[in-house]
Amino acid sequence: MANDYYAVLGVAKTASQDEIKKAYRKLAIKYHPDKNPDDKPAEEKFKQISEAYAVLSDKEKRQQYDQFGDTGFNQRFSQEDIFRNVDFGDLFREFGVGGDDLFGSIFGGGRRSHFHPGGGARRPVKGQDYVMKLNVPFRTAVLGGERRVQFQGDHGLEQLQVRIPAGVEIGQRLRVAGKGGPSPAGGPRGDLFLEILVDRDNQFSREGNDLTVKIKVPFSGACLGTSVEVPTLEGAKKVKVRAGTQNGSRIRLKGYGVKVRGKEGDLYAVVDIAVPDSLTDDQQQLLRQLEETGL
Repeated sequence: MANDYYAVLGVAKTASQDEIKKAYRKLAIKYHPDKNPDDKPAEEKFKQISEAYAVLSDKEKRQQYDQFGDTGFNQRFSQEDIFRNVDFGDLFREFGVGGDDLFGSIFGGGRRSHFHPGGGARRPVKGQDYVMKLNVPFRTAVLGGERRVQFQGDHGLEQLQVRIPAGVEIGQRLRVAGKGGPSPAGGPRGDLFLEILVDRDNQFSREGNDLTVKIKVPFSGACLGTSVEVPTLEGAKKVKVRAGTQNGSRIRLKGYGVKVRGKEGDLYAVVDIAVPDSLTDDQQQLLRQLEETGL
């Protein structure tokens, strides 16, 4: 379930751990299923506040949530990841409400192993997560594609083919499940997180979901108006340059930027007025005539 976790608990983004715990305690007591039997809206609210607490009470998860936001966080962390290592059993006993088998029932049996009250089953310890940096060509980052990754695992050199989603950004992490370290107690392997680095491109640069590219426009064309070809990731496109265009002006090509999750950025062609290094005698004469007119 996707939510603004801070808003769900009613706390500020700067809230301390004590403030987060107090906010959760107040809401958990109010919406706890023992106090709201057969109340589906209350049960749903209880799930939401418990998910929010599981993330914000964990330093690493909270840091990831603050960095990537709600959508980005939930793309990287499954429900299993979110609730891993959160002991609600002790927390609920501290609150004075039931909890031993609560999550096993309201989450359809899929959360029982995350709670360790008196004799309950304990989830096997997961192996260590690995993090490695992955350089991605600019156009692959924008358009998506695949990259072969080679890394040193516990069983020697390992290789795998990774899908790069369109629109991936610098600093974003891609999770490859089960490619981390082995569990010391027979549990699942950890995960491999690929931290994205994007190579520079010799034509394009990126600003959010928008792209920019420089275009050369002749001095006469900038004065009188002209048409020039603008490179895009989909091939060259001819655009009009209006008369009187200034150096550094930006011409917008709607929808030719980064396309990600159903949204399209734009491409901005930045005008670079070309001043020739040398002139012919005829050109010099014409320019002197223009100079005499005050141009």
